[in-house]
Amino acid sequence: MLFSLFLIFVGAAVFATLALLARQSLIIGYILLGVILGPWGLQWVTDTELIQDISNIGIIFLLFLLGLHLSPNKLIDLLKQTTFVTVLSSGSFALIGWAVATLAGFDLIDSIVVGVACMFSSTIIGLKLLPTTVLHHKHTGEVIISVLLLQDLIAIVVLLAFQAVSGDQSPMFELAKLVLLLPALIGVAWLLKTYVLMKLFMKFDRIQEYVFLLTLAWCLGIAEMAHAIGFSHETGAFIAGITVATSPIAMFISESLKPLRDFFLVLFFFALGAGLNIHALDGIWIPAILLGVTMLLVKPVIFRFALHRVSETKKLGWETGFRLGQMSEFSLLIVFVALQSALIDTSTVYFVQLATLVTFIGSSYSVVLRYPTPVAVSDKLRRD
Repeated sequence: MLFSLFLIFVGAAVFATLALLARQSLIIGYILLGVILGPWGLQWVTDTELIQDISNIGIIFLLFLLGLHLSPNKLIDLLKQTTFVTVLSSGSFALIGWAVATLAGFDLIDSIVVGVACMFSSTIIGLKLLPTTVLHHKHTGEVIISVLLLQDLIAIVVLLAFQAVSGDQSPMFELAKLVLLLPALIGVAWLLKTYVLMKLFMKFDRIQEYVFLLTLAWCLGIAEMAHAIGFSHETGAFIAGITVATSPIAMFISESLKPLRDFFLVLFFFALGAGLNIHALDGIWIPAILLGVTMLLVKPVIFRFALHRVSETKKLGWETGFRLGQMSEFSLLIVFVALQSALIDTSTVYFVQLATLVTFIGSSYSVVLRYPTPVAVSDKLRRD
């Protein structure tokens, strides 16, 4: 494990440098490193079980932090406005993804899953490429964040639906579990947060090490509680984040977890690249690239149209579309869950993986050429 971590983080530092020089998102460097060092590349990191464990831990913390940034009260007015935009755009992307997959020869279920995977944009890339100064407080940044939050909620519902469909019990039993146990889990988490977690935070908030440990215990504890009643660890982690998001210490927790977040994001995206079987792409790489390019072309157009329908400017619509023009880490998580649920086969997973990678690269590059980002191509666009 130590040697694997050495390879991953030394390699990540090198590839991150190359990505910055190429004006790409650092995520692209991590994924390409995984492809090169993984079991289908140079085979320097070949323990697939370890890679899977790393990936699972990364997803759990990723969803916890996504939930932690979900602040409904702050964005309630914008969420009302962007609900139409999100539903219209997501439905359009799903239809286009289904059509491309069908033309590529996938069967009905696989094509539907591909379509669902195309519904979402990357929260990580979308937020990472926002400037760290004024845009977060401008209307454009608020619209982008609200769309991403709604997409995240839709993705969580989709993941729960896939789990219900693949359950060993009857569909009615799974539906009852979703309707009854999920609210119960949220309620228990809220009670624990209100009467236990917050009191401990308030009493010992000056001891940063304790706050850090308590936050990790909260995330993993609720994740394990969710798993014990039949949901995924990822769902529990997301709920753990949401329940703390509205508390006064949410921002402090988020800041204290940034190093851990970055640590696991490196591992998560390395595992993603390492899991891409290059040899299995024969016969699907052309339609996968076609799907990726199609998403890059249609997402800006559809977002521009949808936002213009709710009285936003064309300029804001285009910028939002380009910034959200990629597929998502949720796209990858959805196909992994669908594979584990025996809804699709491995070729569909590789198909979506490659298409998503194409959109990550293309979208990152188009954004840094056009708009202010921390890694923009000119001093005029760069916002440190």
